[in-house]
Amino acid sequence: MEFRLLGTVSVETLTGPLPLGPAKRRSLLAALLLSPNTPVTVGRLTDSLWDDEPPLHARSVIQGHVSRLRTLLVGADAEAYGVELATVGDAYVLRLPETLLDSQRFEELLMLAREQRSPADTVLMLKEALSLWQGPALSGVLTGPPLRAAAHSLEESRLATVEHLARTYGALGEHHRAAALLAAETAAHPLRESLAAALMLALYRVGRQSEALDRFHRTRRLLADELGVDPGPGLADAYALILRGEPGPAEPGDGGVPEPVSATGPRPGAAPTAVPDQAAPVRNTDPHPSPGPAPAARSGNAAALTAVDDAAADLLPRAPRGFHGRGPELAALTRAAAGEAPVCLVTGPAGVGKTALALQWAHRSPALFPDGRLFADLRGFSEAGEAALIDVLREFLLALGVAPRRVPESVQAAAALFRSLTDQRRLLVILDNARDSATVRPLLPGGSDCVTLVTSRHRLEGLIASDAARPVPLDTLEPHDGTALFAGVLGEERVHAEPVAARRLAELCGGLPLALRVTAARLAGRPRWTLAALADELADERSRLAYLDVDDTGVAAALRLTVQHLPPEAVHQFARLGHHPGGHFDLYTAAALAGTDPVTATAALERLAAAHLVTETAPGHWVLHDLVRLYARGLDPAAASEALACVLDHYIATALVVADTAEPGGEPCFVLPDDYRRPSAVRDFADRTAAMRWLAAERDDLALAAVAARAAGLDDRAWRIILLQWPQVVWRARDSWSPLLELALDSARAGKDAYAESRVLTLLGWVLTEEGRTGEAAALLERSPLLARQAGDPLGEATALINLAVVQAELGELDTAQEGCAQAVELARTEGDRHTEMLALQHLARMQLTAGRPEDALESARTALDLGPEHEEVARRTLLLAVSGEARVALGEEDEGIRLLDRAATEAERAGYDEGAVRALGPLLRVTARADHRRRHEEALRRLSGEG
Repeated sequence: MEFRLLGTVSVETLTGPLPLGPAKRRSLLAALLLSPNTPVTVGRLTDSLWDDEPPLHARSVIQGHVSRLRTLLVGADAEAYGVELATVGDAYVLRLPETLLDSQRFEELLMLAREQRSPADTVLMLKEALSLWQGPALSGVLTGPPLRAAAHSLEESRLATVEHLARTYGALGEHHRAAALLAAETAAHPLRESLAAALMLALYRVGRQSEALDRFHRTRRLLADELGVDPGPGLADAYALILRGEPGPAEPGDGGVPEPVSATGPRPGAAPTAVPDQAAPVRNTDPHPSPGPAPAARSGNAAALTAVDDAAADLLPRAPRGFHGRGPELAALTRAAAGEAPVCLVTGPAGVGKTALALQWAHRSPALFPDGRLFADLRGFSEAGEAALIDVLREFLLALGVAPRRVPESVQAAAALFRSLTDQRRLLVILDNARDSATVRPLLPGGSDCVTLVTSRHRLEGLIASDAARPVPLDTLEPHDGTALFAGVLGEERVHAEPVAARRLAELCGGLPLALRVTAARLAGRPRWTLAALADELADERSRLAYLDVDDTGVAAALRLTVQHLPPEAVHQFARLGHHPGGHFDLYTAAALAGTDPVTATAALERLAAAHLVTETAPGHWVLHDLVRLYARGLDPAAASEALACVLDHYIATALVVADTAEPGGEPCFVLPDDYRRPSAVRDFADRTAAMRWLAAERDDLALAAVAARAAGLDDRAWRIILLQWPQVVWRARDSWSPLLELALDSARAGKDAYAESRVLTLLGWVLTEEGRTGEAAALLERSPLLARQAGDPLGEATALINLAVVQAELGELDTAQEGCAQAVELARTEGDRHTEMLALQHLARMQLTAGRPEDALESARTALDLGPEHEEVARRTLLLAVSGEARVALGEEDEGIRLLDRAATEAERAGYDEGAVRALGPLLRVTARADHRRRHEEALRRLSGEG
């Protein structure tokens, strides 16, 4: 079995490709394969399948395609290959050995090619990698933004591989092969300057100089006509080299790529400079550049200068060692730096590697800034206090050649002189660790060819507004980059000896570069320690932060410097967030944790987000990095019990509103605990869809809250939080609810609460029935009605009787089952609860139909439908309509039966109720199998297979 993304998205088996069907299903498969073995949320799948506003039933469409895809994989015996399409909360994950995925094999071959010492072996690896491509990446899928971005990224990787192969051919002296390879790609990508430059040099080296020059002029015209830009430095340098007739030797490994020519001319004795990876902001594109005027003449401030020589000012610290990953961010900096006098803003939390990224980018492109590179640590988050602006300006001016006695004493005058001196220069200015926008503005250079790179833990939105700063947000590293960082410090042999432990360490460090480096330093100083032993130590949350401190460097120290600049209300909110049992929170949850209201919580969260202590994952929803959460928890440990109780009661209050919205008229699950504290505000839900969406999105956090409540001895909260999810349990009965309900049962029994135990047993027994575990369900449900009677809960007894009857019917005890349902009908009528009565009648109708009593079944279904209004809960309506349709067919009224079954299926499909649609479409298929209903039969078959 093979999964393909490099061409038409497909699944190849021994018997041929799987019939994936419509483009949406192929697109869904592509979205899952782009993140193999990783849960992909329904929201991201929605973005992938719809380019514009998705339809209201998008979730149900996705569920249908997942169901069909899962059926196809099972039919292809995918399990034998270790392939599984699973549901994980509100997400889906395609688990598979990555060797079955062509894009992963492509990456593995590229990695092997980079490790080869022999150019001939490198050629073999690269050619094999390119042979995996069978057309444009992700062909046959829709054009949702995530898939477009992924296809572009894959194509960029392929083109980079083509260029690598061409360079390797050059290293072997096979320039004719390089030219043939590059000619085809250049025709397909005529605006890609790196391809054109490489083709020009390959043509020149096989004696086709006129073709090489013609290629340059054609590309230059295309760039001007299509993009309105001049050739970049790589293309211009190749042109100049060919004109001079000095190609230089083709060095092994570089494919004969020439050294670039500086836009101000080479300096005597200057070391050769590597070609930058990306095109950069260069306005002077004359292929025969001449040295510019002397800095004194350019500045217009000759009196301020003593003797400024031609050597560029360079205050740049050394390049970071062990730097790994960050390819997209480095490319984003290159793109952001391409404007006129750009200001690039690298933002992110403490320890995420902002300074390292800035220095890495600066050191990769020295030729872009022939007039110098300036660097200043503004110490915006230092215990020693911020750097004085006049001191920073003095250092900059001295580096630019201003005599010490000519440096102005005021910030305003020094800033004006700095802007004047930099007016006609191509200069890079890095302002590291800026705390606010006001500190940065006096340090901005005056030249339109200058680039300013600012790093900060704050978002500095003022700088974006006033100076059009272009933000480049920095997130944590992926696990494979984290393990690469370990290998760079500890050596590859030590990491390769324990690959699983290395990845676990990277995950425990949360991908935070500072934490990764501290961990690597600790291991480097202890060569006898195993990675697995340290991973076991870090697994204990109570001591993790202590292990991530070494000397004066560490995660806690970095976070402390960020927190100390926050106002008290933000610090209070931050400390309480550390006690949140889940991973995500909204402003209502934050307010409950802090004991405040949503308005106050919103203001505090904005301050925390601006300082990158919390991350906003969607409008109104935030998340804490694991290490940040541990630090926040330690700020106010005494508040843990109170914060947990508040957030548990918040979840109970919200889930009650959800249940009331999703199931209007339904009987409450329980009475509230005696010490229940209602939150200051509770979220409202516009309709059933919004309420059910909240339950699905919060499923994991609600489970974590229940586990935390059980661990804290708050059993009365634990079972309530779990039981309140019953609308979602009913809607998705086969979605692994049993473990959570068993936790609820343990909590109910721990509190010796017969009422709670009965309610939980009833729901758990029903779930086990739906999972096909009928015997286990019967054993549990037999106790439930008696417990409800003991607790004085007649409606709970009625529901328990209904669920027990369902099990009895499946075991063939139809008479006993019908008696139980009839008893449940009477209990519900006595209590005046139409909702429960309708439920009992629905199941009674199904049992009567199974017993061969279609007239009684039709009467029970009609009575049930008359109890509820038209907007009664969709699941129950569709099941009653389906029973009515089957009863009509059994009575010989086929046309009316078909109409009712079709209506039931349509309503279920519209609401995304898969089980209801299947239960209606099954009998519809059977009755329409005759010749006189062929069209209806084919339509029902198509709908059942999910092709719509």
